[in-house]
Amino acid sequence: MGSFSLVHWIIVALVVLVLFGRGKISEMMGDFGKGIRSFRKGLTDDEEEQAKKLEQFSAQKAEAETAERTTRK
Repeated sequence: MGSFSLVHWIIVALVVLVLFGRGKISEMMGDFGKGIRSFRKGLTDDEEEQAKKLEQFSAQKAEAETAERTTRK
């Protein structure tokens, strides 16, 4: 079997519209969009959190090296 033609996709779209109605489909797409935005926000938040942890680690390491140098003298 080959792939669906344009006519097949139109029929599928009409059946979906009949089953769910326009309002329900737009509501589902809105929820889908909110989910994507939430996912992207989560990725951004994770990256920012990792950057903060790296910065804190670097600062702690620098403090430890400074303390080590001062105790050697």
